[in-house]
Amino acid sequence: MSGVFICCGFAATAESVVIAALGDSLTQGYGLPEQEGFVSQLQRWLQNEGADIHLINAGVSGDTTAGGAARVDWTLTPEVDGMIVALGGNDLLRGIDPGVSRSNLEAIMSAAQASDVDVLLIGMQAPGNYGADYKQSFDAIYPELAQQYDALYAESFFDGLTAGGDPAAARQYMQSDGIHPNAEGVALIVDSLGPFVLALAERAAD
Repeated sequence: MSGVFICCGFAATAESVVIAALGDSLTQGYGLPEQEGFVSQLQRWLQNEGADIHLINAGVSGDTTAGGAARVDWTLTPEVDGMIVALGGNDLLRGIDPGVSRSNLEAIMSAAQASDVDVLLIGMQAPGNYGADYKQSFDAIYPELAQQYDALYAESFFDGLTAGGDPAAARQYMQSDGIHPNAEGVALIVDSLGPFVLALAERAAD
Protein backbone atom coordinates (compact mmCIF):
# COMPACT_ATOMS: atom_id res chain seq x y z
CA MET A 1 0.00 0.00 0.00
CA SER A 2 1.11 3.58 -0.52
CA GLY A 3 2.39 5.69 2.34
CA VAL A 4 1.34 8.71 4.32
CA PHE A 5 2.81 11.66 6.17
CA ILE A 6 1.57 13.22 9.37
CA CYS A 7 3.40 15.00 12.16
CA CYS A 8 3.63 13.68 15.69
CA GLY A 9 4.34 10.01 15.07
CA PHE A 10 2.44 9.05 11.90
CA ALA A 11 4.68 7.27 9.41
CA ALA A 12 6.26 9.47 6.75
CA THR A 13 6.62 8.04 3.24
CA ALA A 14 6.42 9.34 -0.28
CA GLU A 15 2.92 8.74 -1.58
CA SER A 16 -0.57 9.76 -0.53
CA VAL A 17 -3.01 7.23 0.84
CA VAL A 18 -6.14 7.16 -1.33
CA ILE A 19 -9.42 6.52 0.46
CA ALA A 20 -12.79 6.15 -1.26
CA ALA A 21 -15.91 7.11 0.71
CA LEU A 22 -18.67 4.74 -0.41
CA GLY A 23 -22.03 5.99 0.79
CA ASP A 24 -25.33 7.70 0.15
CA SER A 25 -26.50 11.31 0.40
CA LEU A 26 -24.77 11.76 3.77
CA THR A 27 -21.44 11.05 2.07
CA GLN A 28 -22.34 12.83 -1.15
CA GLY A 29 -23.17 16.07 0.70
CA TYR A 30 -26.88 16.46 -0.05
CA GLY A 31 -28.25 19.99 0.25
CA LEU A 32 -24.87 21.64 0.76
CA PRO A 33 -22.36 23.45 -1.45
CA GLU A 34 -19.66 21.00 -2.49
CA GLN A 35 -17.05 22.62 -0.23
CA GLU A 36 -19.29 22.15 2.83
CA GLY A 37 -20.13 18.47 2.24
CA PHE A 38 -18.76 15.59 4.28
CA VAL A 39 -15.91 14.60 1.99
CA SER A 40 -14.69 18.16 1.40
CA GLN A 41 -14.78 19.03 5.09
CA LEU A 42 -13.07 15.75 5.99
CA GLN A 43 -10.38 16.42 3.39
CA ARG A 44 -9.64 19.80 4.98
CA TRP A 45 -9.65 18.26 8.47
CA LEU A 46 -7.10 15.68 7.37
CA GLN A 47 -4.91 18.32 5.75
CA ASN A 48 -5.02 20.36 8.96
CA GLU A 49 -3.82 17.25 10.80
CA GLY A 50 -0.87 17.04 8.40
CA ALA A 51 -2.09 13.84 6.79
CA ASP A 52 -1.24 13.16 3.15
CA ILE A 53 -4.55 11.47 2.35
CA HIS A 54 -6.61 11.91 -0.81
CA LEU A 55 -10.34 11.27 -0.51
CA ILE A 56 -12.64 10.16 -3.34
CA ASN A 57 -16.32 11.03 -2.95
CA ALA A 58 -18.17 7.84 -3.91
CA GLY A 59 -21.44 8.93 -2.32
CA VAL A 60 -24.65 8.67 -4.35
CA SER A 61 -27.84 10.22 -3.01
CA GLY A 62 -30.60 7.69 -2.48
CA ASP A 63 -28.26 4.72 -2.60
CA THR A 64 -29.09 1.60 -0.62
CA THR A 65 -26.71 -1.15 0.41
CA ALA A 66 -27.72 -2.88 -2.83
CA GLY A 67 -26.58 0.13 -4.83
CA GLY A 68 -23.28 0.17 -2.97
CA ALA A 69 -22.76 -3.52 -3.64
CA ALA A 70 -23.53 -2.99 -7.33
CA ARG A 71 -20.86 -0.33 -7.76
CA VAL A 72 -18.19 -1.35 -5.27
CA ASP A 73 -16.06 -3.10 -7.88
CA TRP A 74 -15.61 0.03 -9.97
CA THR A 75 -15.10 2.11 -6.83
CA LEU A 76 -12.17 -0.12 -5.88
CA THR A 77 -9.83 1.15 -8.59
CA PRO A 78 -6.15 0.13 -8.34
CA GLU A 79 -5.09 3.36 -6.62
CA VAL A 80 -7.55 2.96 -3.73
CA ASP A 81 -5.85 1.92 -0.48
CA GLY A 82 -8.76 2.24 1.93
CA MET A 83 -12.52 2.60 1.88
CA ILE A 84 -15.08 4.22 4.18
CA VAL A 85 -18.42 2.38 3.99
CA ALA A 86 -21.41 4.40 5.20
CA LEU A 87 -24.58 2.81 3.86
CA GLY A 88 -27.88 1.58 5.27
CA GLY A 89 -29.95 4.69 5.96
CA ASN A 90 -32.01 4.27 2.81
CA ASP A 91 -32.52 0.60 3.61
CA LEU A 92 -34.12 1.74 6.85
CA LEU A 93 -36.31 4.31 5.11
CA ARG A 94 -37.60 1.54 2.85
CA GLY A 95 -37.94 -1.07 5.58
CA ILE A 96 -35.68 -3.51 3.73
CA ASP A 97 -35.21 -6.88 5.39
CA PRO A 98 -32.07 -6.75 7.57
CA GLY A 99 -30.95 -10.05 6.04
CA VAL A 100 -30.86 -8.40 2.62
CA SER A 101 -28.92 -5.41 3.95
CA ARG A 102 -26.45 -7.72 5.64
CA SER A 103 -25.90 -9.69 2.43
CA ASN A 104 -25.25 -6.50 0.46
CA LEU A 105 -22.82 -5.12 3.03
CA GLU A 106 -21.08 -8.47 3.18
CA ALA A 107 -20.61 -8.32 -0.59
CA ILE A 108 -19.00 -4.89 -0.20
CA MET A 109 -16.70 -6.08 2.57
CA SER A 110 -15.78 -9.19 0.61
CA ALA A 111 -14.91 -7.12 -2.47
CA ALA A 112 -12.67 -4.87 -0.38
CA GLN A 113 -10.97 -7.88 1.17
CA ALA A 114 -10.38 -9.40 -2.26
CA SER A 115 -8.80 -6.13 -3.39
CA ASP A 116 -6.62 -5.92 -0.25
CA VAL A 117 -8.33 -2.65 0.68
CA ASP A 118 -8.77 -1.78 4.36
CA VAL A 119 -12.23 -0.62 5.48
CA LEU A 120 -13.76 1.72 8.01
CA LEU A 121 -17.34 0.53 8.46
CA ILE A 122 -19.70 3.15 9.88
CA GLY A 123 -22.65 1.70 11.74
CA MET A 124 -26.33 2.53 11.49
CA GLN A 125 -29.07 1.99 14.05
CA ALA A 126 -32.69 1.21 13.19
CA PRO A 127 -35.54 3.21 14.73
CA GLY A 128 -37.90 1.40 17.05
CA ASN A 129 -40.96 1.65 14.82
CA TYR A 130 -40.09 -1.53 12.90
CA GLY A 131 -40.20 -3.56 16.10
CA ALA A 132 -37.60 -4.92 18.49
CA ASP A 133 -36.66 -7.93 16.34
CA TYR A 134 -36.00 -5.79 13.27
CA LYS A 135 -33.92 -3.33 15.29
CA GLN A 136 -31.90 -6.06 16.95
CA SER A 137 -31.20 -7.77 13.63
CA PHE A 138 -30.30 -4.57 11.80
CA ASP A 139 -28.17 -3.00 14.52
CA ALA A 140 -26.08 -6.16 14.85
CA ILE A 141 -25.04 -6.15 11.18
CA TYR A 142 -22.28 -3.57 11.44
CA PRO A 143 -20.27 -4.64 14.50
CA GLU A 144 -20.52 -8.27 13.43
CA LEU A 145 -19.28 -7.60 9.88
CA ALA A 146 -16.53 -5.34 11.17
CA GLN A 147 -15.32 -8.17 13.38
CA GLN A 148 -15.72 -10.78 10.66
CA TYR A 149 -13.68 -8.78 8.14
CA ASP A 150 -11.25 -7.21 10.64
CA ALA A 151 -12.42 -3.73 9.69
CA LEU A 152 -12.27 -0.54 11.70
CA TYR A 153 -15.68 0.31 13.12
CA ALA A 154 -17.39 3.56 14.06
CA GLU A 155 -20.74 3.09 15.75
CA SER A 156 -22.67 5.87 14.03
CA PHE A 157 -22.25 8.58 11.40
CA PHE A 158 -24.07 10.94 13.76
CA ASP A 159 -22.11 10.34 16.97
CA GLY A 160 -20.54 13.77 16.71
CA LEU A 161 -23.95 15.42 16.94
CA THR A 162 -25.02 13.62 20.11
CA ALA A 163 -21.78 13.74 22.07
CA GLY A 164 -23.56 15.50 24.93
CA GLY A 165 -26.01 12.64 25.28
CA ASP A 166 -29.07 14.67 24.23
CA PRO A 167 -30.41 13.61 20.81
CA ALA A 168 -32.76 16.61 20.75
CA ALA A 169 -29.75 18.92 20.80
CA ALA A 170 -28.73 17.53 17.41
CA ARG A 171 -31.70 19.20 15.69
CA GLN A 172 -29.87 22.52 15.41
CA TYR A 173 -27.26 20.77 13.29
CA MET A 174 -29.73 19.35 10.78
CA GLN A 175 -31.17 20.72 7.56
CA SER A 176 -34.89 21.42 7.41
CA ASP A 177 -35.64 17.84 6.33
CA GLY A 178 -34.42 16.56 9.69
CA ILE A 179 -32.37 13.86 7.95
CA HIS A 180 -29.27 15.53 6.55
CA PRO A 181 -26.77 17.58 8.58
CA ASN A 182 -26.13 21.23 7.85
CA ALA A 183 -22.59 22.53 7.36
CA GLU A 184 -22.04 23.03 11.09
CA GLY A 185 -23.33 19.52 11.74
CA VAL A 186 -20.98 18.08 9.13
CA ALA A 187 -18.07 19.80 10.88
CA LEU A 188 -18.98 18.05 14.15
CA ILE A 189 -19.36 14.72 12.34
CA VAL A 190 -15.94 15.17 10.76
CA ASP A 191 -14.38 15.98 14.14
CA SER A 192 -15.81 12.70 15.45
CA LEU A 193 -14.95 10.48 12.47
CA GLY A 194 -11.64 12.08 11.50
CA PRO A 195 -9.53 10.05 13.95
CA PHE A 196 -11.06 6.83 12.58
CA VAL A 197 -10.05 7.88 9.07
CA LEU A 198 -6.51 8.60 10.26
CA ALA A 199 -6.43 5.10 11.76
CA LEU A 200 -7.69 3.67 8.47
CA ALA A 201 -4.95 5.47 6.54
CA GLU A 202 -2.30 4.25 8.96
CA ARG A 203 -3.54 0.68 8.58
CA ALA A 204 -3.70 1.02 4.77
CA ALA A 205 -0.15 2.36 4.66
CA ASP A 206 1.30 -0.67 6.44
